[in-house]
Amino acid sequence: MIELDGHSLTLEAAAKIVFGCEKVSLASSALERVRAARALVEQIVSKNQRVYGINTGFGKLSTEAIPSEKLSLLQENLLKSHAVGVGEPLPDEVARAALLFRLNSLLQGRSGVRVEVIEYLKEFVNRSVVPIIPSKGSVGSSGDLAPLAHLALLLIGEGHAKLSETILSGREVLRELGLEPLRLAPKEGLALVNGTQITLALGFVALVRAQKLLAQAQAIGALAVEALRGHTDAFDERLHRARPHSGQLRVAQALRDWLHGSQLVNGRTDDVQDNYTLRCIPQVLGASLDALDFVAQTFQIEMNSATDNPLVFAESGEVLSGGNFHGQILAFCCELLGQAVAEIGNFSERQIALLLEAPDLPKFLVQESGLNSGLMVPQYTAAALVAENKVLAHPASVDSIPTSGGKEDHNSMATTSAYKALRIVENVEIILAIALLTVRQALRFRDPSLLAPRTRALYERLSRQIPPLDKDRLLQYDIQRAIRILKEDQGLNVI
Repeated sequence: MIELDGHSLTLEAAAKIVFGCEKVSLASSALERVRAARALVEQIVSKNQRVYGINTGFGKLSTEAIPSEKLSLLQENLLKSHAVGVGEPLPDEVARAALLFRLNSLLQGRSGVRVEVIEYLKEFVNRSVVPIIPSKGSVGSSGDLAPLAHLALLLIGEGHAKLSETILSGREVLRELGLEPLRLAPKEGLALVNGTQITLALGFVALVRAQKLLAQAQAIGALAVEALRGHTDAFDERLHRARPHSGQLRVAQALRDWLHGSQLVNGRTDDVQDNYTLRCIPQVLGASLDALDFVAQTFQIEMNSATDNPLVFAESGEVLSGGNFHGQILAFCCELLGQAVAEIGNFSERQIALLLEAPDLPKFLVQESGLNSGLMVPQYTAAALVAENKVLAHPASVDSIPTSGGKEDHNSMATTSAYKALRIVENVEIILAIALLTVRQALRFRDPSLLAPRTRALYERLSRQIPPLDKDRLLQYDIQRAIRILKEDQGLNVI
């Protein structure tokens, strides 16, 4: 059980909740803040003070005053009018992450919702409810309005969600959970849709998978160094202390750990320097590691932030309008995340090509080359995915299209940045699977007893699951096996 208080959620705890279905509880101190903020909102309503989103229209319509008897309808209308997302539903883990992050943000006590809203969201998280959220429709400012509206509809018995792998209507989900549809109180609809949680959820899932990929790329790189009988001088600690970037130092250390005791390395005398895709593994993968570390730090701040508008400060009796919903920082981070992971794929594809062209190994790593094409064409697939990633890595964050009649005249497009980053991660997972398949086949032509202890143990595990390629066969099944190995993370994670 992980306690949420709106301030201390970590990436590690979030991963346990989102991927491991760990249950959550609510800190009493956070609920006290929620109650205090709600009391101030009710005071504003009772005094008929004019405050954006409580008794006014939204966006360009903020000049329109709403009579007190229609304030609840205003919030319901907001959810219905804003639920205009299109496209395939977000992946289950992204939808769960969005629920978690919306719940944690509301626990800051800056949004003015009732405790009942918090409790409903907690039940959704703990009962593994997966809102059906269309993937497209947010411009990354004013909050992720459209997708969050689809999430929030569940509280009033509208929309759809997955429960135990069955898609149900919002009303059916509430019935299964023993809950009644909520009648929204003033400001609650706005507090539910006005935030960055969809962008953050997409970026978070991409980040978790990217961190695993980066560790796996180091293990595959070590195997490639041995398969190609590379030089280990390039990983010497003294060399990297001379340029002490954190990621570079850590990757060099990981390679030294993987290769310790190898009798295959440093055996070549025809060339004293290896290709960049061996020699520069610490510099390239280390740069991606530093980039992911920066993204992780930013995401953790965002997970524990109040990102709706206006914000309620019960301690001073003020409600302040601002722009914490603007996703610019997330846009930059997701672009950086996508580019860092795309480069892992670029690098890995070049390692694949290097293995296929090694002068002392059979052409395309198969006997009777010519009659057999061996691993020639999986590299085509990797190359195609690299090319696609180059398109996806083009930034969406450099563009802005105004919305709401020009009132919202700069938008971050952060959600598109995050969506692209996740697609890049998916592509690189396949590229690394092909690299794993390739290096496993290359090592078939080396004496496994000469491998380093760690790489030998990994190679033996791979060999049990991926049979050697003696002649051409349907390689799509081998690629699928390699993808499963990567996703199960069997001995490849070194970070």
